[in-house]
Amino acid sequence: MCLGIPGRIEAIVNPEAQTALVDVLGVKREVNIACIVEDGEPLAQCIGAWVLVHVGFAMNRIDEAEAALTLQLLKELGDSQAEFEAYRLGTDGLNTPEAVAALTPGEARTHGSAA
Repeated sequence: MCLGIPGRIEAIVNPEAQTALVDVLGVKREVNIACIVEDGEPLAQCIGAWVLVHVGFAMNRIDEAEAALTLQLLKELGDSQAEFEAYRLGTDGLNTPEAVAALTPGEARTHGSAA
């Protein structure tokens, strides 16, 4: 499985190599856009387009609404991952002896502790 991250083409960097400057969440990288350029299409028409970027290649074009939705979902996944890691490491305040002792018996069972 691969993950494409939405980015917006800002400028053409090297027309011969078909590379462009793409902004992905404020990080700007040179990306190969050969896969999204139609035969005979001027590269300048790609400026402003939203694309899915994977390992340095723009794999396909997407519209702005899809880009915004995908970026929001990726943010939520990142937030969930951070919460999971805090829970796993016991740094969320929920795995302290005091927090576990304050749970009702039902909550303690679902929390992985015996009451």
